[in-house]
Amino acid sequence: GDPALGGTPVLACEGTWSWDPASGFLPGTLPRPSLRAESGSVIALGRPGALWCQGTLEAQECRLHREGIPEPLDRAMPLEPGNKADFPITMSMSSYHTGQYWCVYQTPLGLSQPSEPLTLVLTGMFPAPSLSAQPSPVVASGGNVSLSCGSHRVGTAHLLKEGGAGPLHSPEARFSRGAGVWQATFLLGPVDSTHGGIYRCYRADTNYPHVWSLPSDSLELQPSLSALPASLLLLGQTLTLRCHCEPSCDRYALTRPEGDTSPQHLAGQPSPDFLLGPVSGSHGGRYRCYGGRQGPYAWSAPSNPLDVLVAGMYRKPSLQAQPGPSVPWGAMVALRCGSQEAMDTFLLHREGSGAPPQHLRVPGQEIAAQSMFTLGPVTSAHRGTYRCYGAHSTNPYLWSWPSDPLQVEVSGEDPSSRLSGEHGSPRPHRLSSPQEALRVSRSLPWSPPH
Repeated sequence: GDPALGGTPVLACEGTWSWDPASGFLPGTLPRPSLRAESGSVIALGRPGALWCQGTLEAQECRLHREGIPEPLDRAMPLEPGNKADFPITMSMSSYHTGQYWCVYQTPLGLSQPSEPLTLVLTGMFPAPSLSAQPSPVVASGGNVSLSCGSHRVGTAHLLKEGGAGPLHSPEARFSRGAGVWQATFLLGPVDSTHGGIYRCYRADTNYPHVWSLPSDSLELQPSLSALPASLLLLGQTLTLRCHCEPSCDRYALTRPEGDTSPQHLAGQPSPDFLLGPVSGSHGGRYRCYGGRQGPYAWSAPSNPLDVLVAGMYRKPSLQAQPGPSVPWGAMVALRCGSQEAMDTFLLHREGSGAPPQHLRVPGQEIAAQSMFTLGPVTSAHRGTYRCYGAHSTNPYLWSWPSDPLQVEVSGEDPSSRLSGEHGSPRPHRLSSPQEALRVSRSLPWSPPH
């Protein structure tokens, strides 16, 4: 059973060592037994609980101890096979049964060392907290994610991963004025295959650390979808859409909004890579992927959306710089994208930039033959090769051929650097990025050629 779902716990004390007079062990130094909960040590209110202790083959008796009680809580003879001793704790879990337990076993040589302590926790005593992921539960390998456990009461938060080894403890929750709740944050990352899965969080009062709330709603770290080599490609090229699933999934499925994306209709494939191409206009669109585990219907939540953009559907526009492509530092430059066809969307892209292309949508129902993008005040960050495209808003995934490349050069140097050198002290300044400095100045109406 899953401890986060309140399964019945069974604790066990295990070992397979047998005594040899030549081994050097003395009474009191026998190997530790092991104490474990077969169904988990996090137990829902009212559920039964039983503990197991298993020693060596020479064990004659197992004794169960609990913190705060000097004498053994119970004694039991080991059962064959496996030399396990069964300790039924309760038929109805309550706060009385919480705390640390450990066991020892008796042999003709004396008592063993105590087992590692095991903590029994009760859940279901308070309302459930909330659990959210920032910036998103969609996390690529190597990325970072914060899981926030929120409650209207102060306390300590505990995060459990389904099938994980144990709870992840956080510091005391802090009040978030923006959210209006007490929040505790768990930082995960860089994310790898060990982080993927389903999480729940609990709240506990500081004075009663082993008495927890109901579990939050489950939150699953979702797969992510990426395009190799890029999501913008020309007609006839090929690309690979890769579904990243942590931990590794058994099957992968790729969907588009216009298709049937309900999980029960996903067939999937064993490979995370989906090859598209040679591409045509039918490949343009928004894609998501799913990861599957443990059967045909155990699909994950959908990944982040990924837009595949196909260029080459319309004639290429022209791109010109006004007054010219060589611009003094701090000046403004206008990039004019002109089309021979009626368009209502224009796009400007700088090669090598990780940012998406800048979009200009012609306002209202108008269509245009050209649009102006204004860059500036320019800095060294604006240097580079630019291309523009035209598109129709009715199908934003299909673009024209790219314009011929336009190289923008920035001459001179940063005036702030020159002044700081003259006066011997730096002047604080802020350089706007190309995205921050990009503005649309105007769009000119289109009229059909005569």
